[in-house]
Amino acid sequence: MEFIEPYRLSVLVLGLSGALFWIQLAIVDVVGIKTKHTPGFSIEQDHNQLLFRANRALANSNESIGILLLFVLFAMLSNANPDWLNNSALTYFIGRALHMLCYYLNIKVLRSIAFAISFSALLAMFIVGLLAWI
Repeated sequence: MEFIEPYRLSVLVLGLSGALFWIQLAIVDVVGIKTKHTPGFSIEQDHNQLLFRANRALANSNESIGILLLFVLFAMLSNANPDWLNNSALTYFIGRALHMLCYYLNIKVLRSIAFAISFSALLAMFIVGLLAWI
């Protein structure tokens, strides 16, 4: 699997993203237990409630993970520039981690900025993969 060697950081980001999402899942569960939320019932849609914010942070992460996987695989299999892919993947991860923290802390403007960072990094991964075809 020598072709993966230049993309080691991107592979690490995939693993770290999985760990980050696992932590988010654990936080939702712990907060749900602490607030005595009945599993299977709707969560009140209120940004003032930590359970809602924790659940939305996880949902937002889940919404982008498929795109991350597809774009990383596309770029790697296209033999894209490893530096650009690795940096984009790392930027995505940092954006997701910041987004999570800002959601928990209810810092709305920074949360939006963090989302834009991770969103832009996803686009960068696609562009890097696409450039390998040109």
